[in-house]
Amino acid sequence: MKEKLLFAVLIVTTTSLMGSSFAVGKIGLLYVSPLLLVGLRFTLAGAVMAIAVKLLKKPHPDQPAGWLRILVIGFFQTAAVMGCIFLSLRTISAGESAILTFTNPLLVVIFGALTLSMKFRFIQWMGVIVGFTGVVITLGGQLQLEIGTVLGFASAVAWATATLLVKRWGQGLDTWVLTAYQMLFGGLLLLAGSALLENPHFSVTAVSVGIVLWLAIMASIVQFAVWFYLLQKGNPGKVSAFLFLAPFFGVLTGWLLLDEQLGFSLLIGGALIFTGIFLVNWPGKPAPQ
Repeated sequence: MKEKLLFAVLIVTTTSLMGSSFAVGKIGLLYVSPLLLVGLRFTLAGAVMAIAVKLLKKPHPDQPAGWLRILVIGFFQTAAVMGCIFLSLRTISAGESAILTFTNPLLVVIFGALTLSMKFRFIQWMGVIVGFTGVVITLGGQLQLEIGTVLGFASAVAWATATLLVKRWGQGLDTWVLTAYQMLFGGLLLLAGSALLENPHFSVTAVSVGIVLWLAIMASIVQFAVWFYLLQKGNPGKVSAFLFLAPFFGVLTGWLLLDEQLGFSLLIGGALIFTGIFLVNWPGKPAPQ
């Protein structure tokens, strides 16, 4: 009973940190330019984790090819995903951005089948159909597509790409080392992007510094640590099935912190997307390869 309670508490903790980062990040945009904010977040988080894995003597790549793979994963997983998310928050709500971003498990099924000849179960394909029906309903409720809508979906595409790269290359890399350095490399790429693509600004206040620290420590380091702990201790498929809670917390915190309106199409579409993510990730017997 205690183990089930601990599992529930940790699942809620990690998914709420995932989801709430959208609303917290949108507040941060009042003080910091988008790419600079997310660049600072992941450079700080990656640096702390890189020091930790070095002190813990985790196995690091001994060939340049290993580091290059981490750099490529960092580009997609951190630089592209987070850059698109934080840029999208300038024109769409935190809830909408969270919903679009977390359609990535649905895209993993499609991209995996097309590019890696991966086999998926019938229930997973049903999840894709249900999930993308939700996307159509969610976007159909808008009178016009904002650039943030495109960026939010682009973040899902980048995340799905990173997931497949990790599946292909991750076997030869320590999970904690990969996580630390892909965040660090992605954060540095975002800082470079900030210098080149925007007019970076940072209004230094207690609130803005607190937001950066919260995003770097709680929403990155702690969130990843709890998520990996659950994946290692439990059934990865069952744990991943609860990923649908992250966009739910994204919508909820957007409503609580930013007073974002929950339109009918967003609620219905979001519910279908959550259901689709749940079905795609629900564990079952491995499909034949």
